[in-house]
Amino acid sequence: MAEKKEKKYVAASEDSKKARQTKQVPNEDVIRAVKEAKPVGNPTPLRIGAVCLWVLALVFEVLALMVFLGKVDLKFMPQIPQLIAFLVLDLIAVIVGAQFWKKANHIDPVSEANQVKFWLWNNMGLIAMAICFFPFIILVLTNKEADKKTKTIATVAAVICLLIGGVASYDFNPVSVEQKEAAMDVLGSETVYWTTFGKVYHTHDDCSHLNQSETLTYGTVEEAIAANRVRLCKTCANRDGISGVATDN
Repeated sequence: MAEKKEKKYVAASEDSKKARQTKQVPNEDVIRAVKEAKPVGNPTPLRIGAVCLWVLALVFEVLALMVFLGKVDLKFMPQIPQLIAFLVLDLIAVIVGAQFWKKANHIDPVSEANQVKFWLWNNMGLIAMAICFFPFIILVLTNKEADKKTKTIATVAAVICLLIGGVASYDFNPVSVEQKEAAMDVLGSETVYWTTFGKVYHTHDDCSHLNQSETLTYGTVEEAIAANRVRLCKTCANRDGISGVATDN
């Protein structure tokens, strides 16, 4: 059996640090205060930033198309490198925007009552990716004047960017306001723990799944969800007899 590693603890916020130092015990007043508090972080700047980046991505898409059509020519490099450069910039802008959007949704999630709306809202980055590449691909493929080699390279480059961006932009770990409220109802201001690269949070820092983790971040369940750890470790849930909270499979 592997030996347990000595852990370093990092507070998600100063409030969490103080709560852990004073061994704060959740009670009805604390739980109510946590539920009524403003979300951890501010989602508005993140969403504005995401939209601005997606608009910028559209600009890069237009520039890539204009290079393909020969209406834009940067004299210091050939056409194909120009084309690929604008497509890569398009890809980067959409992906970063999608990360901003996903972060905002974990801070301020939406209801899952309407599953279609829930999916669309959580995957606006994927929709933006489609808008920023599909028109380019269609216009390139339907252009009858460009030479075959340029069309092939432009299409393949755009499709590769679309696939990479689609995987990076899709939210594989969405959270709903109902899931967040359920977790906060059960755990209140109790301290939870998560690892640097993990996808779940734990109610026990001695959980067997954390044996090989050197650094643990701790905070409230709201802070864990904002950090994209939206589900409780199933081992911890079984250990505490917790139900009604989203757990990992």
